[in-house]
Amino acid sequence: MDKYLLGIDLGGTNLRMAVVTSEGNLIEEVKVKTESDKGPKHVIHNMITICEGLLQKRNIEAIGIGAPGPLDSKQGIILNPPNLPGWDEVPLTLILKEALGKKVVLDNDANAAALAEAAIGAGKGKESVFYMTISTGIGGGYIYRNQLIQGANFCAGEVGNMVVNPDGPPHPILNVGSLESLASGTAVHRLGKEKVGMAGDAGEVFTLAMNGQQEAEEIVDTVLTYLAKGISNIVHTIDPHIIVLGGGVMQSKEYIMPLLLEKVNDYLYPQLRNKVQIECASLGTKAGVIGAALLTQQGYSGKGRG
Repeated sequence: MDKYLLGIDLGGTNLRMAVVTSEGNLIEEVKVKTESDKGPKHVIHNMITICEGLLQKRNIEAIGIGAPGPLDSKQGIILNPPNLPGWDEVPLTLILKEALGKKVVLDNDANAAALAEAAIGAGKGKESVFYMTISTGIGGGYIYRNQLIQGANFCAGEVGNMVVNPDGPPHPILNVGSLESLASGTAVHRLGKEKVGMAGDAGEVFTLAMNGQQEAEEIVDTVLTYLAKGISNIVHTIDPHIIVLGGGVMQSKEYIMPLLLEKVNDYLYPQLRNKVQIECASLGTKAGVIGAALLTQQGYSGKGRG
């Protein structure tokens, strides 16, 4: 009987669960609204119910969860993520292990997406892949020879807290002038509201810029300059074979990418210019749930796991 992995992508808006092969091929997916406003008990109850249905149909070997941080990956605990109100020190892996009787692992959602893009997405076949998600926030994950590099404190890849302008705006959690505060979708939205009087999301700024609206063009130029600084810092630190860019902001990739690639070159050593491969993610919304399943193959250890 074939064996499968089960991935759970826990988001503030959507909860996705999928049966995945060990190679990362998606077999079956279930998507529901998270209903995070109803609290963790409600969400976990729904999670377990859906998982039970999938376990009855397939021979599931292990369960992996990708979730927003902050979290304690080693202990399997979700700490206090801003977009999951009330999730304060929730021992999610232990709860699911006891309810479902399977090995359960937990990691950051950006790390999960990084694994998927490295295994079967834009980074497939590359020895080292750095994945960056540019959305409401900015996160990252580093895959080297198919292994997720987690760091001594499970914080490797947290590039959103990288300082790219020490005189930049404050952030409630991150450093003043952090990459996330200056180049995320939230940053684009904030600047659009301040400078253009925009009421919509970040995509509206890019649409206005594509149509030649000067203030919007200036916002995009500023944001991409900071993003280019962040990417160049990553290149100079780990020199990956490819950098993969995902997240909601990259929905405007046809407009963004040529401008961004030109700016990245401005901050690189001369010998690296035009040699760094930067591509858009290819798996879309599937990356998180596929990568969550692949987390189970990464050799985690700690309380709450088994």
